[in-house]
Amino acid sequence: MKHQLIAAAAAVLLSGCASLSPDGGFGAAATDIRNRTGAETRLLRNEEDQRALAAVLRERLAKPITANDAVEIALLNNRALQARYWDLGIAEADLVQAGRLQNPGFSFKRMKDGSDVSLERSLTFNLVGLITAPLAQRIEGRRFEQVRLDISAAALATATEAREAYYEAVAGVQGADYAGQVSAAAEASAELAQRMQQAGNWSKYDAAREQAYHADSMADVSRALRNAIATREKLARVLGLDAADIKLPERLPDLPAAHQLPDVEQAAMTGRADIAAARLDTEATAASLGLTRATRFINVLELGAVRERDGAARPRGYEITVEVPLFDWGSARNARAEAVYMQAVNRLADTAVHARSEARESYHAYQSAWTLAKHYRDVVIPLRQQISQETLLRYNGMLLSVFELLADSREQTMAVNASINALKEFWIADARLQAAIGGHTGVKHD
Repeated sequence: MKHQLIAAAAAVLLSGCASLSPDGGFGAAATDIRNRTGAETRLLRNEEDQRALAAVLRERLAKPITANDAVEIALLNNRALQARYWDLGIAEADLVQAGRLQNPGFSFKRMKDGSDVSLERSLTFNLVGLITAPLAQRIEGRRFEQVRLDISAAALATATEAREAYYEAVAGVQGADYAGQVSAAAEASAELAQRMQQAGNWSKYDAAREQAYHADSMADVSRALRNAIATREKLARVLGLDAADIKLPERLPDLPAAHQLPDVEQAAMTGRADIAAARLDTEATAASLGLTRATRFINVLELGAVRERDGAARPRGYEITVEVPLFDWGSARNARAEAVYMQAVNRLADTAVHARSEARESYHAYQSAWTLAKHYRDVVIPLRQQISQETLLRYNGMLLSVFELLADSREQTMAVNASINALKEFWIADARLQAAIGGHTGVKHD
């Protein structure tokens, strides 16, 4: 017992030199976030950090932003995420505190009986805290690492949200622009149909159809503009910006080459932060169970040095206070710790099951979305263009009527809108796959 106390005291005294880091322990988290998202981030602590952020925003917002720009801005400027970053500072403070000895207690007592004066002084130390301090520090170390992984997971979720919002906003811009072009063409068609009907070359029925199509296209423009505004505002919320400050490109990025992932389940098991965090939680709970067992019989143990002064006599000695386990032998605390540990084990298993399933589902959605977008790009749109060219040639050769030419234009409109939506869904599926496996898929996003 004596050697154990000496070893524990030495370990705690050496760790007592530990202090809070200047960045609140955020350096390792920032590196992990960069590896997972491909973007830099920092903890905004003072005015200098705010000025650095303002410089980054000026540079990025001077031109239409890319998906990677959106991720970087979100990781730096999303205030909800910045609030999560400070969890690491709290965890580091707990870790440093666990490595420090509890302050000793000092008491002073003076008694007077007539001319007799009695003085009593005592200095006490908490021996349980001294004995268990190394284990407590290891537990807090695991918790600190768990918080770091939780923050990495939160950053990846924000990056995924930023990517999704970005692609939706760009698709909104592209869709609104195309809807405007379609409406302008429909207006010209409706005006032409009205003139031909007045000249007696078209029936009222055909003219009414073109006017109805023009009216529908105007409604489509209204819906497309509303969607463009809504998606832009959603992106602005994720980035922590004013929507008016965001410049977006006119169209979505082109479809990349096919990208195969050999084993998405294994990638999720090794790359996802929530898996690593759940594993650490289980280990920390197991360590806590060991601590509970170690202290179940000695819940209060204090060592005190006592010095009395009674007249000329100066007796010295020491005092030990031990809680006697007559009524509470710690079995309830031990049972509770074991139950908490089994909860952690099952949560880890559940997290792993969900992670594998999400990885499989996301990868299947990614492959399906890529195949569909490629089908529109390589098959549907070229066929629609070919049909439109042939229709125009036949119209110029007076083999087809104006009505057939306009009907083909409407069919091409639907195909283009479907192609834009398919490309948007692919990029969103790619962002979700990144989140499902915990990091990069290897696809270039700009």
